Amino acid sequence: MPWFAVLLAVHVGLAVTLLVPSLALPFLLRAPSRAGRRRAVGMLLALQGGGSVAVAIGLAITGSGLLVIVGPELLRRPWLLAALTIYGLNLLLAAFVARPGLRRLVARGADADEETWSRRARTQRTIAYLMAGATGLIGFLMSAKPDL
Repeated sequence: MPWFAVLLAVHVGLAVTLLVPSLALPFLLRAPSRAGRRRAVGMLLALQGGGSVAVAIGLAITGSGLLVIVGPELLRRPWLLAALTIYGLNLLLAAFVARPGLRRLVARGADADEETWSRRARTQRTIAYLMAGATGLIGFLMSAKPDL
């Protein structure tokens, strides 16, 4: 059985799952809420809340397994080191900037006016664009494997 391929597929799936709420919520919260949209927002909020801890643990386990399999070969793959660095920065951006901002946006209290909410929503969409760009760059590095 190709364990590396299975482990890699699970790892990539978990990595994308961890970032999806920070990428999608700013855009789902943009328009008036409809029933289907409310369900999607609810699922993403649940995933970003308690679900992200389970996903992060799975990601750490599969990532450690991949590092054990790749071993010192990792040092001969600078594109992989670059992709891992970008992913780490993307996770930090999601954890310390995007998630707290999304919490404020979702928990818009009675004291928050429409202009403040719109400004926060624009900021969150900009952050989501940056994160999506970084994710695309990771995908490019992983598929093209350029000589860096």
